[in-house]
Amino acid sequence: MNVLAPISTIMTAKLHTVNPDDSLMQVKEIFDQHKIHHIPVVRYKHIEGIVSKTDFLHFLRGFKSNEMDKFIDETRLRSWKAEKIMTKGLAKVESSDPIRTALEVFLVNRFHAIPVVDNDELVGIITTFDVIKAIEDEPIPLENYKKAKAV
Repeated sequence: MNVLAPISTIMTAKLHTVNPDDSLMQVKEIFDQHKIHHIPVVRYKHIEGIVSKTDFLHFLRGFKSNEMDKFIDETRLRSWKAEKIMTKGLAKVESSDPIRTALEVFLVNRFHAIPVVDNDELVGIITTFDVIKAIEDEPIPLENYKKAKAV
């Protein structure tokens, strides 16, 4: 992977987002329907936070004990808002920044997702999964393949 290539070459641009006033039931539905771990919280294309699946599961942790609590859980999910559990004060990168910039943010802050913002507007997200996928998608030079096969 060329770490000097722009982030736009590996970021996810097709996003599932919620508004800060959306219920946690909407957050749950997005996590249930899509294989993602981070949902940007936006208001008019401006990033206000991120809800991670970990944040969401921590919220749910104390609420499930028996079948009767299922109704109570659903009520809580409908009444609590995304802004109550989202992470604020996010690091942000621009789509034209080199991938190396995102790698440094991941390493220093131990984040797993960084919003990609151009002109104060959310245009994508880069995750550690995007980086791993970009590395995995790279073709293996033939001489390295032969060495690996011989071992």
